[in-house]
Amino acid sequence: MSELTHFNQRGEAHMVDVGAKDSTHRIAIAEGRITMKPETLELIRSGGHKKGDVLGIARVAGIMASKRTADLVPLCHPLMLTRVEVDLKVEPKDSSVSCRTTVETRGQTGVEMEALTATQVALLTVYDMCKAVDRGMTMEGIRVVRKSGGKSGDWSAP
Repeated sequence: MSELTHFNQRGEAHMVDVGAKDSTHRIAIAEGRITMKPETLELIRSGGHKKGDVLGIARVAGIMASKRTADLVPLCHPLMLTRVEVDLKVEPKDSSVSCRTTVETRGQTGVEMEALTATQVALLTVYDMCKAVDRGMTMEGIRVVRKSGGKSGDWSAP
């Protein structure tokens, strides 16, 4: 097993030095879902929600969140993202909304945290917009499903 990289030799938290790493094209894809009552999903699907386009607002929230990841996660590097795509889909058979986020950059460190943050915040926004009609919504399965670029190369979830 690899060592944890966010601790120095004295066991203190620190930001990893990526200055000597090569700048490469990096991609990360994360996914997750929010499950809800069928009536709540129908409000989202039909556009009948009083607050407006739930999925459109959640998509923008996810994009914005990806760009602010370093402000939220203390040891993340601020990155210049070159692409963020937040894809939200209504899943009637599961009474859920799925989210799949792709984030890209050309840099010295990966974008997994940005993809995870975008996914989580997009789903949180769905929750926020729908909580008045369904407080029992559940977010689940938030995970990285693929990453590429950098010294460690490509990785896909089993």
